[in-house]
Amino acid sequence: MKRLFDPSAAAVKVDRRKLFGMAANAAATVIVSQSLLACASDDVTGTTGTTTPAPSSSCVLTAALTEGPYFVDEKLNRSDIRSDPTTGVISTGVPLSLTFNVTRFASNACTPLTGAYLDVWHCDSSGTYSDVSGNGNGTGGAGKKFLRGYQITDANGVAAFTTVYPGWYQGRAVHVHFKLRLFAGTAKTYEFTSQFFFDESLTDKVHALSPYNSKGRRDTVNTTDGIYNSLSTAAKAALTLQASASGSGYAGIINLGVQVG
Repeated sequence: MKRLFDPSAAAVKVDRRKLFGMAANAAATVIVSQSLLACASDDVTGTTGTTTPAPSSSCVLTAALTEGPYFVDEKLNRSDIRSDPTTGVISTGVPLSLTFNVTRFASNACTPLTGAYLDVWHCDSSGTYSDVSGNGNGTGGAGKKFLRGYQITDANGVAAFTTVYPGWYQGRAVHVHFKLRLFAGTAKTYEFTSQFFFDESLTDKVHALSPYNSKGRRDTVNTTDGIYNSLSTAAKAALTLQASASGSGYAGIINLGVQVG
């Protein structure tokens, strides 16, 4: 079976005024710096209708999305990001285990990207980000560092995190931010930033529980989120976490493919 290249996955920008209206507390511009590129054992059919051999391994380049206003480079090397390291208080919520499989597309092949710094950050069950002021739910997280941290991808290109299912804040669907960086010594040589989203039926189920239900139903879902809707159909699928039940919470995998340089 042939895999089709999706021309709708090319770089996309969202009108700033429209995005402000759709996501008042998000960053003003969505930036997609990578096209989606299917790599499989089958051939790839291009937009001209010609067919060329594809790499033997399999990966998909991930669509880049805006960093947003709430990234802080805390330099917290940890896999469990639930606690505030300054107080030891653990963020409440349904446990969520995340695994990132990071691959690099280069020289017509897809291979694990090792030694990359992968940051994850998101709001807590009440919609509050740590260590920023004027965030989605007031200033309750100022001076704190919960739900932030990074891991370095291992020999298989894997980075794993333990966190909680995010809450929501005005103007945005439920989401998690992530940033991938490469360094040569102290010099940054590459950076890629995006976000992933959640299945709405699962979010309904989780947000019906305490402590999420004290806030009421979110005002924005995936289909009304300007950042989510900037993505192609294929990119939406790739950046919507398919989580499954795991212990008292959920677990999910994000396949992150990048083209360095």
